[in-house]
Amino acid sequence: MTPSNRARNGPPWRGELYDILFETDTLPARIFDVALIVTILASVLVVMLDSVESIVDRHGFALHFAEWVFTVLFTLEYAARLASVQSKRRYALSFFGIIDLLAIIPTYLSVLLPGTRFLVIIRVLRVLRVFRVLKLVRYLGEARTLGRALAASRFRIVVFLITVLTLTVILGSFMYLIEGPDAGFTSIPVAVYWAVVTLTTVGFGDITPATAAGQMLATMIMLLGYGMIAVPTGIVSVELAQAAHRGRSLPGMRDRVCSGCRSGGHDMDARFCKKCGGTVVDVGGE
Repeated sequence: MTPSNRARNGPPWRGELYDILFETDTLPARIFDVALIVTILASVLVVMLDSVESIVDRHGFALHFAEWVFTVLFTLEYAARLASVQSKRRYALSFFGIIDLLAIIPTYLSVLLPGTRFLVIIRVLRVLRVFRVLKLVRYLGEARTLGRALAASRFRIVVFLITVLTLTVILGSFMYLIEGPDAGFTSIPVAVYWAVVTLTTVGFGDITPATAAGQMLATMIMLLGYGMIAVPTGIVSVELAQAAHRGRSLPGMRDRVCSGCRSGGHDMDARFCKKCGGTVVDVGGE
């Protein structure tokens, strides 16, 4: 974002704040991203430790204090992001805007719900704080490439999953006919459950075939499972390679985003967002 763009879109401080919070090609922005990642990981660690009763007994006050520190920091970050964008409503309703809000509201809600009879509810609300880990996605450099690869391969993956579902129903039905209720296959849904567990090579062992025919079918399903594991991996790998190639060929496309709604994929010569009309800025393409 150039100085002239900052002047036209609002006060200079808003443009400078936007550069730090949303861009990655300046030293202050990189320092902020690293600091925020460390803070997110530390806050998630506090949430995890807060679920260990022995640790809470000894360090409950420290964990409670640290949680409030993190909540205040994330609240200031959320307020700063709202202040730096042109379209506050679009950011607040975006994926990352909702995640940012979910990262802070459980702690405040715990204050509004005092009393022992609400302890169970508060404990459930506090679990929502682990949503902070989703904030890390914003700072993964290859997240967009992975997202494009998954989106491009979604139809093939759906077809693959439908095929697997069909196979599990057929194989489970066969196993139900072969083994029957005496071996634990009390119904076709139970047999299908066993087929899913076996095909995915998990093998809980709660239900096992007793006859030679059933064991032979189970062996075939296990071998089939090993072969099918490679299918979705290959599909996504191909799309990842193609997405990475497209990203190198069109560096400007992946790094031009709207300063208002944060949508990407704009043309090289685009000045305004095709979704909300906000100013399109370059956030550091190759």
